[in-house]
Amino acid sequence: MYKHILVPLDGSDTSRRGLREAITLAMPLQAKLRLMHVISDFAVAVEMANVVDFDKYRSGLHQYGRDLLEATAAEVRAAGLEVSTELRDPKGGRVADAIVEGAREAGCDLIVIGTHGRRGFNRALMGSDAERVLRESSIPVLLVRAVGATS
Repeated sequence: MYKHILVPLDGSDTSRRGLREAITLAMPLQAKLRLMHVISDFAVAVEMANVVDFDKYRSGLHQYGRDLLEATAAEVRAAGLEVSTELRDPKGGRVADAIVEGAREAGCDLIVIGTHGRRGFNRALMGSDAERVLRESSIPVLLVRAVGATS
């Protein structure tokens, strides 16, 4: 069965649901979890006030990712599972592409990812990283839906 599971995390409740599902799945299999946080600068305005502000902002994104990975890795270890972490910064690249590439490079055999279940305008505006991962991954992907998401 599954031996090495990638779990992308963004700090949202939905990604935490994905993490809990991955832990539940991994425990009886004694599978290793690889936690990944991808730096996304999508929300950054194209024109920043100055480079210093932008560098400070990016530094904050990196610290947030490190803190998130450290805290969730401790949770995985507390469940008795082996865990590794990775912080990726595609610098303007797509989050989904970084996830698929990271899973391939690490030799993962499953990706467990939370999906926000966006529809309509929000989906058109924000896109769906989970859907793109599902379409582009060569390994199985388990989508964990947000609480209250509709089909």
